[in-house]
Amino acid sequence: MTPTAYTPRFLPESLNGLFQLALDLRWTWHHGSDDLWYALDNETWNATRNAWLVLNSVSGDRLEELAADPAFQKRYQEQIAAHNEFLHANTWYSDDCPGDLGQGVAYFCMEYGISESLPLYSGGLGILAGDYLKTASDLGIPVTAIGLLYQQGYFRQAISTDGEQLEFYPYNDPTMLPVSPLRDDDGEWVRVVVPFPGRPVRLRAWVAQVGRCKLLLLDSNDPRNEPGDRGITSELYTGDPEKRLQQEMVLGIGGWRLLNQLGAEPAVCHLNEGHCALALIERAFSWQDKHNTDFQTARTATRATNLFTTHTSVASGFDHFSLPLLRLYLTPWLEPRDLTVEELIKLGSQSALDKIKTGEPSLNMAFMALNMSARMNAVSRIHQKVSQTIFQPIFPRWPADDIPAEFVTNGVHTPSWDSPESDAIWTQACGKDRWRRPLQASCPMAGISDDDLWKMRRLQRSRLVHYLRGRLASQHCEQKPGNNHAAACGLLLDNETLTLGFARRFTEYKRPDLLLKDQQRLLDLLASRDQPVQIVLAGKAHPYDQRGKDIIRQWKAFSRRPDVEGKVVFIEDYDLGVASQLIQGVDVWLNCPRHPWEACGTSGMKVLVNGGLNLSQYDGWWAEAWNTEVGWAIRPGATFEELGSSGEHDNSDTRELFDLLANDVIPAFYDVDDQGLPRHWLRRIRASMDQLTATYSASRMVREYVEKFYVPMTEQGKQRDPSTAAKIVSDHQEINMHWPRLRFSAFSASESDGSQTFAVEVYLDGIAEQRIAVELVADCSEYGPRCITEMALKHPLAGSDRSYLYECTVASRPEGHYTPRLRVKDERLNLPLESSAVLWLK
Repeated sequence: MTPTAYTPRFLPESLNGLFQLALDLRWTWHHGSDDLWYALDNETWNATRNAWLVLNSVSGDRLEELAADPAFQKRYQEQIAAHNEFLHANTWYSDDCPGDLGQGVAYFCMEYGISESLPLYSGGLGILAGDYLKTASDLGIPVTAIGLLYQQGYFRQAISTDGEQLEFYPYNDPTMLPVSPLRDDDGEWVRVVVPFPGRPVRLRAWVAQVGRCKLLLLDSNDPRNEPGDRGITSELYTGDPEKRLQQEMVLGIGGWRLLNQLGAEPAVCHLNEGHCALALIERAFSWQDKHNTDFQTARTATRATNLFTTHTSVASGFDHFSLPLLRLYLTPWLEPRDLTVEELIKLGSQSALDKIKTGEPSLNMAFMALNMSARMNAVSRIHQKVSQTIFQPIFPRWPADDIPAEFVTNGVHTPSWDSPESDAIWTQACGKDRWRRPLQASCPMAGISDDDLWKMRRLQRSRLVHYLRGRLASQHCEQKPGNNHAAACGLLLDNETLTLGFARRFTEYKRPDLLLKDQQRLLDLLASRDQPVQIVLAGKAHPYDQRGKDIIRQWKAFSRRPDVEGKVVFIEDYDLGVASQLIQGVDVWLNCPRHPWEACGTSGMKVLVNGGLNLSQYDGWWAEAWNTEVGWAIRPGATFEELGSSGEHDNSDTRELFDLLANDVIPAFYDVDDQGLPRHWLRRIRASMDQLTATYSASRMVREYVEKFYVPMTEQGKQRDPSTAAKIVSDHQEINMHWPRLRFSAFSASESDGSQTFAVEVYLDGIAEQRIAVELVADCSEYGPRCITEMALKHPLAGSDRSYLYECTVASRPEGHYTPRLRVKDERLNLPLESSAVLWLK
């Protein structure tokens, strides 16, 4: 479908290009056009940072005035030319990508954090999706993202006089958001229909332009829908399971139908979490219709190019839906198909492990996403281990180390998070277009003087203090209870004081109250005259998370103590705008989740480009990035532990956090030479910027997805034509039929010169020997690392045409350390994800 220019109001002809500029969300990270929006309506621009709202709010007289202003026209023409140059420039994908992605990638996510002016996000998952999309645009990767356009989005936060979190859900007028109706070649608004019980639900399609990429959004607020259905896309992360299922149907089923309606045939489908799993079922149905096959063949053909990314660290975090609810809502969709609700549940359940309180089987959306995909990845190295544990039930009798969870450590879209001051430093060191293509090596800060680095940090901190005072005033600080209203309004905040920042979702496992567990030590740090400290806090608790709300209340009460007020401030209504100011200005970013529950933790990555330092739990990305030169770690070297709700390390982690602050962090900041420069601190800043910024950028992350996943998956998908997919299905149906009768007949070992030769006799019950791998497995022990050795087929056994002898030679270990196993062997599949059959001798 050909995009149609969206022109909701009159503009002078000489300014018509403002529509294109305002609807391309590139202005959220490329600030060349900021002067234009400021000139149009500086008050609205400063308050909302929404170029589309500015353009639709400014008076016609003001537009005519600027159309006749030569200085404005010059700036306007420069930005039009720069935008056109950007759209037609060569990119990493066009010049250097090691493969072809055809019609590109379909990327599904429940939320997108692109800008505070498009409030379709709640936290880290959405902000990661937004950074992914912006980076795909920078690199030129053909990505089409699919999401929901929420009428209210996530809640807005205020704090009452007694410290209680208040939640508000203001209406998002879509005509004032930087999106436009998606229209077909005839100019008609594109709509998609999803079958619901007894009625169709009509979904309106919108498009947000994110540089070179498109974000397609669906909303159910069509006047022809029933009143209840119009509210399906009202709010993000509702606590009502029925509404949650409705939203996931709209996103998954409706999202893939929208792509079909547009004639798109993406080479890869990438799910960012399991909420979108129904998209993979609908994709299989679409392939099934096109090639006139059964569902299992379609599933086998399409899963080769389905990638599932999980960000969840506990199994309870996955969405589950009950059988009665699924029967009610999915039956109209599945009735015309060769797939029943019960069969669908089998794709997303694991016996008794997936039953809700009623004891009935339930559908686990993450498990279904995995069972419809050929690859799955976690978002950090430690999270890979966590994911192998929580997905192990899908792979009975497979050790956790063999669970096919790969990992791509998250990254952040650096141009979205750098301050004007750090942008100038990076431009001086690495050039203007440094983030559009991958840095070939760590971009050196050696050419930047200590004076310039420290000047950057001082300017950033001063700007943060100015912002905090304005923000506290907007929170009506003078009307809040307290001892010193001037202090409560930020007048005691100091431009030269060490500033610590903590901002994220307030929930128990993230331990936002770790500093409060020893209030006396915290009071001692805050009371220091010669080495003062100030703390900035922000964050929301989920409306149903009472413990998270309690922690907010505790911090508010602490911040109002007479000896604390003005040194600890809490900024309400944490969003992308607040986050951007905080990560640019704080000196140290605190992060102290309960290990190993932090899947990745990208908030700390955002301070890197700005010269901020991290003091974080040794978890997620920080376990990969940390060394003594770049920051501080709590419990460094901590290894993967089984998940649980225990706080056994809370007290020791609290002591270690305070020890680091008191003995290392604070003294290092105030250790200045005769020129007033903290040389050791600056050495850390330089090392952190030098070693970590490029590595933990979304540029590295997205290129890793392209090179390690999208390109090879696209090639594998080309091999799964209808006849090949049908052959795979029939082959594995035969294997599954014979598998229960496979057995070991004998197992022996002989030793010679420090090595052992093992022989095993196996009965294959008619399965072709080339379809079975016989392996010898030894777990990690004091005798060596874990090893898997494929045993070689020596010959059939004379007494049976279905039995074979296998042998291999390995390094000697004590008796019982080596065990043989049988598994499926098929180069056409990703194993064991696509066939988890395994048989052990014991």
